[in-house]
Amino acid sequence: MLTRRHGYLKPRLEPAPVASAQLEQDGWVVLRDVFSAGDVVALRSDLERVYATWTRDDRTAGVRDPEEDEDFRYEMFNRSALAQRAIAHPSILGVIEPLLGEDCHVIANTCWRNSPRTEQALRGGHWHVDAGPHLPRPEGIPWDERIPYPVFAIGAHIYVQDCPLPCGPTGVIPGSHRSGRPPPFDRVLDSDLECEGRGVLAMEAVAGDVALFVSDIWHRRLPASGGDAGRFFLQVHYGRRDVAQRVRPTSVVNHVSDAAAARAGSDRERLLLGLHPPRFYDG
Repeated sequence: MLTRRHGYLKPRLEPAPVASAQLEQDGWVVLRDVFSAGDVVALRSDLERVYATWTRDDRTAGVRDPEEDEDFRYEMFNRSALAQRAIAHPSILGVIEPLLGEDCHVIANTCWRNSPRTEQALRGGHWHVDAGPHLPRPEGIPWDERIPYPVFAIGAHIYVQDCPLPCGPTGVIPGSHRSGRPPPFDRVLDSDLECEGRGVLAMEAVAGDVALFVSDIWHRRLPASGGDAGRFFLQVHYGRRDVAQRVRPTSVVNHVSDAAAARAGSDRERLLLGLHPPRFYDG
């Protein structure tokens, strides 16, 4: 646990929520009943308004099927006052701030509305990490347990629709965020994948719950099955102050003048200036 004092991060001495400790140790936690039934109805209605008002961004053109891209709407706090209010809920901030600092900020804010029984739902997603691993290390080198494992970014799913096992909830492998490794590339669809002896856990949720997970944890959408009603949640990623925001692509929002961009004659020079292609968090 940490806190920021006089501009510097220091070990936190004050008590922290039990949920913060679980998130730090296991890499995931589900906060129950964060939003009331009335809050959920209002938020869901406003999210549906965004889908009706804003067309898909096509941020992943040429990479993801346009039909699948229809599931997503980006920069949600810019498009919905209720989404902006939801991502600032004290019950969420109270859990993540002891791990990221009191000045943590939103680095991405995307809504997901997955249709039921699509090919993507039946297949599920691939095992992946959202960023990093932030502290990469080879297999067989254990972490010194005297040092709390640092957390740099945390994802949150704010559910406006129930997400039981048939709907293909997000699956995580507890503790895998501490491995310093990504999931093995030859097992990205294996339902029985393990990390250091721990297997898959499904983060089932009901509307009003909030699932939190550390960016480095191995996770994926689990395959949907009979009774799939789809998924509908507001996703937000929180990062330490030092982690750059990806709410909009760097092609749209950047610190680069037209003249400097024109002088960048290679992909490496564009990356150096901060002009990155969309990746995790971006789309």
